[in-house]
Amino acid sequence: MKSRESLIRLKRFQVDEKRRQLAQIEAMMADFERMAAELDREVAIEQEKSGITDIGHYAYPTYAKAAARRRDNLRDSAENLRGQLEAAQDALAEAVEDLKKVELLEERDQVRERTVTASREQAEMEDLSQARRVRGGMIG
Repeated sequence: MKSRESLIRLKRFQVDEKRRQLAQIEAMMADFERMAAELDREVAIEQEKSGITDIGHYAYPTYAKAAARRRDNLRDSAENLRGQLEAAQDALAEAVEDLKKVELLEERDQVRERTVTASREQAEMEDLSQARRVRGGMIG
């Protein structure tokens, strides 16, 4: 039983670790999207200040070009994390399934153990009852 309890603790730890990894990836993606949106606003502000929205124009603001490049890189990074996110979701689902299997085995063993204990107790009660009847017959 001790080894199964250790296994359950290990599986729970693995599930918790997978959840942390998933949350970390989701947080990174949200941060990237938030930063990209901020850079979008900065590009729009620079374009408004200069009055030039054509990136190919010779006087297009340098800061706007650099901000747009950083924004695009952030969005690419967020998109690349999507694959990691899906893999982390799959790993979490698998870890949860493994935990459920081990917990079900433990529960089944506990039910079996309770049944055996109840059967023993019932047999002991029947033995005591039988012994009382036998003693009662001898005395009377």
